[in-house]
Amino acid sequence: MRGGATFRVWCNILLHQGQKWGQTGPKQRKTEQMAEQGTPIKQGKSDVARAARLSVAPMMDWSDRHCRYFHRLMSARVLLYTEMVTAPALVRGGALHLLDYNTEEHPLAVQLGGADPRELAQATRLCVERGYDEVNLNVGCPSDRVQSGTFGAVLMTQPGLVADCVSAMKDAAQGIDITVKCRIGVDDQNAAEVLPDFLSRVGAAGVDRFTIHARKAWLKGLSPKENRDIPPLEYPLVHQMKSFFPSLHLSINGGIASLDTAKEQLEIMDGVMIGRAAYHQPADILLDADRRIFGALDAKCAHQVAEEMIPYIERHLADGGRMHSITRHMLGLFAGRPGARAWRRVLSEGASKSDAGVALVREALSHVPETEQEAL
Repeated sequence: MRGGATFRVWCNILLHQGQKWGQTGPKQRKTEQMAEQGTPIKQGKSDVARAARLSVAPMMDWSDRHCRYFHRLMSARVLLYTEMVTAPALVRGGALHLLDYNTEEHPLAVQLGGADPRELAQATRLCVERGYDEVNLNVGCPSDRVQSGTFGAVLMTQPGLVADCVSAMKDAAQGIDITVKCRIGVDDQNAAEVLPDFLSRVGAAGVDRFTIHARKAWLKGLSPKENRDIPPLEYPLVHQMKSFFPSLHLSINGGIASLDTAKEQLEIMDGVMIGRAAYHQPADILLDADRRIFGALDAKCAHQVAEEMIPYIERHLADGGRMHSITRHMLGLFAGRPGARAWRRVLSEGASKSDAGVALVREALSHVPETEQEAL
């Protein structure tokens, strides 16, 4: 980082933040001690921060309420996120059904998209009224649809506006955590300059928890899918932010596909967010997360989770729902195990039929042999 940029960053920190970044407060120390002891999660601000040691990313078209319920059966402690919900859809469109969730999903964060402070404040009130544990602002999505609304990753170019947005959200939040998920920069920005400036300015507005996707977003020339893979991962830069801002709770996201890698990252960072791996191989990430990340003693097996989904599917069908809406999220449950292909085939081919019922899950499950541990 060039000297002038460094000076501006630290001036922003001193001018806008009413604390010393190098200090660790008693609340943070208590949270870290709880994490080490594996204390069970309960709702409350400190517990949400603790749950953020491992979180499942907000994923459009994937992390709906059925997916989140399924994931929660595998881990009682990880922090779950909704898909991004736009503030205009809630405030202007009245699409409040987008905020529906199952109470079992806690600890649960809702991610909002928007760039109008007043509208985001109104949307935040709606989220707080419905009992969410955290409201997160999306400053990372690179899609054309999001850019056209001037929010998502394009907001990395407007840290002052982001600061105004989160300040308004905090005023409406009634003590609920307001957090930000961002990229390290966009397009031709110098990420080593932009990212610390962004964190200092938005942190000065009252945000003390960020999740940083360790890639740039290229707003022109790359699709959202390509933006998840092509820009190089810059983990060292994100790690450096933790040394610059030790009192911020910083989670790292991007390219993390195993609990082993997550644990390595937690030696430096406060939290890890996992996306596609948690969706496509949920058992590998979530079944052992409570034990390995949070110090719990209990753990379920994949067969048990499949059985526990059956009453939920029955209720959904009784309410007029479609089987496929749930089972599409369950296809990766046995990924890498004998019988996984048959499990996927039975569910994929049968779940869309009009007469599909829970017997289909039991049929699919019959193709997957139990391990010795599961048979105990």
